[in-house]
Amino acid sequence: MTLRRMLVVLPIAALCLLLSWPQALGAQRLPVVAQLIAFRAPLAAMLGIAGLALVVIAVARRSVLAAALALLLGAGAAANAGVVLSRGVQAETTHGELVVASWNTLGGAVDAETIARLALDERADALVLPETSAAVAEAAARIVSAAGRPMAAGTALEPAVSTADPTSVLIAASLGEYRQDVAAGTTPAIASGVWRPVDGEGPVIVAAHPSPPMPWSMPLWSAGLDWVAEQCADAQAVVAGDLNATVDHFGTGLGGCRGAASAAGTWPTGAPAALGAPIDHVLAAAAWKVESLRVIEGLDDAGSDHRPVVAELSRR
Repeated sequence: MTLRRMLVVLPIAALCLLLSWPQALGAQRLPVVAQLIAFRAPLAAMLGIAGLALVVIAVARRSVLAAALALLLGAGAAANAGVVLSRGVQAETTHGELVVASWNTLGGAVDAETIARLALDERADALVLPETSAAVAEAAARIVSAAGRPMAAGTALEPAVSTADPTSVLIAASLGEYRQDVAAGTTPAIASGVWRPVDGEGPVIVAAHPSPPMPWSMPLWSAGLDWVAEQCADAQAVVAGDLNATVDHFGTGLGGCRGAASAAGTWPTGAPAALGAPIDHVLAAAAWKVESLRVIEGLDDAGSDHRPVVAELSRR
């Protein structure tokens, strides 16, 4: 291959590697890369289409360069598709002693009755609700409690940003009394919070909502993920929420927390789950194990642009 062809092939090869395995280069949180790998399935499709177009050109013009580029793009498409497929099909049945769910309600676009129904249907022990006000969370808690499953509501606010969306939680009375650990702080710009059992027994609920990885706010996003990782140093931590990140952005993990990866996208609801970004999670630190994670696709018309996730966990 001539030097001129090499100067074309090598950058494309590097790009395909970067988009297929950014963790190898520590590039998973870099601008553009972070946004592209959040949508693995569409990325695989785009690389595949570009590769097929180059196959046509290679055949029509008998171009060695086009054939080489088609091979590289095809490999990139296959690698990204393989990542998606490796995350499997979500299980219909789950087994665990702790049920934790999360649903970003888009600034209160989902009413308290619908939130309560999710909590009851899934028999959630804890439900994390990014972008949900204290009033809505408390109303949902009253509805669930009246239905025979007592739950208490709590809400975290970002004190430095008065306009930031709050993050609320519902915690079942069966877990005991919980209190927010204000000293644990929050993610920058958007509220997150930590709730600990008063008697010291049971999971520590980390309700997380880091800033989104917009081009102008990448440091805030990364700092938010670092805050979540810090909470995972507590072996009892169970993290739930809209992390605005996929497992690809976690690198080798998020502190001491691990979870079950999902091939189904949780955002946006306007796109099929197969093409969305799986950015809503339930993760567990050392004392807990996520047995299964399901994405609820039946509430796409409830008002939010996120799908709820429900996980079942067991003690290690």
